[in-house]
Amino acid sequence: MRLTPVALSVAIAVATMASAGHSQRADDQINPKSLALLKEGQSLTAAARYVEATDALETALAVDPRNRAAYVALAKVAQGQKLPGKATKLYAEALKLEPNDVGALAGQGEAMVERGAVERAKRNLERIKTLCKEPCPQATTLAAAIAKGPPAEVVTAQAATKVPEIKN
Repeated sequence: MRLTPVALSVAIAVATMASAGHSQRADDQINPKSLALLKEGQSLTAAARYVEATDALETALAVDPRNRAAYVALAKVAQGQKLPGKATKLYAEALKLEPNDVGALAGQGEAMVERGAVERAKRNLERIKTLCKEPCPQATTLAAAIAKGPPAEVVTAQAATKVPEIKN
């Protein structure tokens, strides 16, 4: 009689845990609808149809928020639209899902260079070199972007925003 409530509680807990684990998908299984929308977004990006590409890619993320490739594709759209700040944030979202994604690290580094954050891009380059045991194309591409430096308008804007030093 005293054990009935305890036994009932244990049975409910076991049933709940079993059903919760059964209904979840593995992390590496992305929803096929999300993958189809990703491909559509990538083809629209290649055609420089950025608004439609953004719509398709955002829908892909709504269908499956674990679709890291959709974040990367959205970041490339943002770079195509000359929005490196937005691209940097989108690459960061992809890196939250997979911190060792060399492509996302390189893309984020390139976007950082476009914003003028060359030192932060160099940190990404060092991380890529650590992850790639042998020379990899992402490291080469990012190193070239760092060597080229930020666009002239970014350098000019940064110089204009510096506060002059006051001498007493």
